Amino acid sequence: MKSRDIRKQFLDFFESKGHLIVPSAPIVTKDDPTLMFNNSGMAQFKEYFLGNGTPKSRRIADTQKCLRVSGKHNDLEDVGFDTYHHTMFEMLGNWSFGDYFKKDAIHWAWELLTEVYKIPKDILYVTVFEGSPEENVPFDQEAYDIWKSLIAEDRILLGNKKDNFWEMGDQGPCGPCSEIHVDIRSASEKAEVDGKDLVNADHPQVVEIWNNVFMEFNRKADGSLEKLPAQHVDTGMGFERLCMVLQNVQSNYDTDVFTPLIEKIEALTGAKYNSKAANDAEEKTNIAIRVIADHVRAVAFAIADGQLPSNGGAGYVIRRILRRAIRYGFTFLDKKEPFINELVAVLSSQMGEFFPEIKNQQGLVTNVIREEEASFLQKLVLGMELLEDVVGETKGKEVEGAKVFKLYDTFGFPEDLTALILKEKGYTYDKASFDAELKKQKDRSREANEVAKGDWVILTEGNTESFVGYDQTENEVKITRYRKVDSAKDGIQYQIVLNATPFYPEGGGQVGDRGVLESANDRIEVLDTKKENNLIIHTTQELPENVEGVFTAKVNEKLRDDSASNHSATHLLHQALRTILGTHVEQKGSLVSPNYLRFDFSHFAKVTDEELQQVEDFVNARIQEHLPLIERRSIPFKQAVEEGAMALFGEKYGDNVRAIKFGESMELCGGIHVKNTADIWYFKIVSEGAVAAGIRRIEAITNEAVKEYFARQEKALEEINNALKNPQDTLKAVVSLQDENTKLKKQLEALLRDKAKNLKGDLVKELQDINGVQFLAKQVDLDANGAKDLAYELGNLGTNLFLVLATVTDGKPMLTCYISKELVAEKGLNAGQVVRELGKYIQGGGGGQPFFATAGGKNPGGINEALGAAVEFVK
Repeated sequence: MKSRDIRKQFLDFFESKGHLIVPSAPIVTKDDPTLMFNNSGMAQFKEYFLGNGTPKSRRIADTQKCLRVSGKHNDLEDVGFDTYHHTMFEMLGNWSFGDYFKKDAIHWAWELLTEVYKIPKDILYVTVFEGSPEENVPFDQEAYDIWKSLIAEDRILLGNKKDNFWEMGDQGPCGPCSEIHVDIRSASEKAEVDGKDLVNADHPQVVEIWNNVFMEFNRKADGSLEKLPAQHVDTGMGFERLCMVLQNVQSNYDTDVFTPLIEKIEALTGAKYNSKAANDAEEKTNIAIRVIADHVRAVAFAIADGQLPSNGGAGYVIRRILRRAIRYGFTFLDKKEPFINELVAVLSSQMGEFFPEIKNQQGLVTNVIREEEASFLQKLVLGMELLEDVVGETKGKEVEGAKVFKLYDTFGFPEDLTALILKEKGYTYDKASFDAELKKQKDRSREANEVAKGDWVILTEGNTESFVGYDQTENEVKITRYRKVDSAKDGIQYQIVLNATPFYPEGGGQVGDRGVLESANDRIEVLDTKKENNLIIHTTQELPENVEGVFTAKVNEKLRDDSASNHSATHLLHQALRTILGTHVEQKGSLVSPNYLRFDFSHFAKVTDEELQQVEDFVNARIQEHLPLIERRSIPFKQAVEEGAMALFGEKYGDNVRAIKFGESMELCGGIHVKNTADIWYFKIVSEGAVAAGIRRIEAITNEAVKEYFARQEKALEEINNALKNPQDTLKAVVSLQDENTKLKKQLEALLRDKAKNLKGDLVKELQDINGVQFLAKQVDLDANGAKDLAYELGNLGTNLFLVLATVTDGKPMLTCYISKELVAEKGLNAGQVVRELGKYIQGGGGGQPFFATAGGKNPGGINEALGAAVEFVK
């Protein structure tokens, strides 16, 4: 059975049981600050389990793209080494929100597996929760009795809290679960070891395929449990593992979920995948191919859903996954050129039918991965050179762990690759000190991001909160709930929820509102506003004296108006780019703040100055047309798109949406906007540049920020005129000054070259013969370029020169080292190592090639010591 048919049968089955089939949420989370990525099927439904929202149906089923590479659920280091863990995987799930419970969930799971999929009952085991006296949670007798009517009792196993009590996190809904495991070993293997002894023992052919979670409790901040007002079902079945069972293979990677990717990797690399590796070398190849096949799925879908690789947050996680794949190709498949990007076409063909985003974004995903590959491969080459230097500086055969960590932390060079190269050279490294440095880094990161949240103090029961900020910036409110939070970064703060808030929560690129809560006795500053699990949360430094009082919520209107101006300008900018550059332009990210706007978009080339001017003129023309805001707050999604509204990639839209229109610009958007484009006043682009392959970024300002910009420009022009003694034509005067400066530079360079030539004759007389090496270390009155020219001039005279020249320019010392290539080859001398060592005397450092290198520093007073130490390299 093909994987696409397996997926379809699951969804069709639950549709026949009255479930609404919904699409997968984006793999990258948007409105949940507690998660970087959707790491389980239930993540997009958290608000319903928490009681903060109402689902479209009490019965829902779907297949959700999941990513488990950070936090509590992190399978990254297992991927490739076994055959059943993945970074990105599909989670088939069915959900009950206060509707059916254990009986129906268990019976339907059994029916689907044994009657629809025809999995033999004698290869299945189930587990139920054994209970936890310390939590006051009893043995799950109900689930046990239901299973007893369906399966032999000796196949029902008891599971502990680790395996059979599922929790959303440290706090929140949780409950006992009942897992279904499958044993696909051969008959002879089963005869030797009973399958029940291998359940939850990490055996590659005895694996969990389905987990039925029965949400009955809420975990409080103090660790205690309380009963939820309604009981829910949250199930998840690993799609890749199910395919392994139904396709009668022994590994997820032998299913048609992965075989097309593996075949393409084989074609691109010349390597062969053998699931039954005969030796260590074959197994290393297998691991590398599995890593690449798995990781390209995670990276491609994350990019398709809007997360570009970057140096921080979720973007760093995606970059790290991709670099792990590149590194395995580099080391074990001998691929020194980009090739992983060519796998995107296979994914698009294979999964585009059910996940159209991978087909729609195929070009972008391919380009981004290709550029990331090229960049990291260069870093790997640089890392190899740096590692050579480290080895050269090492006394004995053990490299310091701190140096290995620096290669990893500063240059992105993987620890395991360092270990492999060192082993090949006959070296080891201090693993304990490396681990200690890594732990320090992780501790710093964890402490910086650690947030302790108290339980919500509920003042008003029920889902009563609303947002009134589209119409009001001031409103009479009451607090419905609040909690205390404590973080290393911000200290103790409070999160407050209001019954009818005018504060806009961060979303759609727009930052959250700030303002105050006022009463007769209090004035509480609202520092930020965010949305979490469908609650609008206001962050404050303190609580009011009477939390049950009535308050006036006041948005900071100046900040709100500036944000609105920038947000509306963003829509006009999007329209302008599509009009001038072409309809291939799509928004790939944005930031709307009171100070400026940032807009990322797909485009294959740098935007020219002429095109930028056209874009700016286009937006300002729309501003001058005084276009009124046409807002439709609840329009069917399909109707809005048919009428021409732009739906942004990576966003999850409901059945009804809010559409914003200014003239011909129409987008789906939940943000705050001006009432008329005239309110924007003026639009000015301040920068344009590349973010990633095929992604450009424009930063721009509007309104008061433009007025301040023009004022600064006018002041700068005035200061230039004053410096030039108020010429009649400022531009002509500047050009004349530049021409004169260019001529003087050329004259100076000629003089310095002559000076270097004159010095050459004098310095030749000062060369010393030390152990057959012509040695000279001397300070010269030249600039850095002059020293370089002089070094090469002297180098042309013979084959055994070791030269160190010191110069000082504008108080900054520099060391220049030249070593004849013959000496480099014969004596193993390296100019890069020389300047790095001597650079310490001038409080600096540098590098270069083995025959020529330079080092800059801060301390000219150390030059004499540096020159004196140079002779040690040739003794």
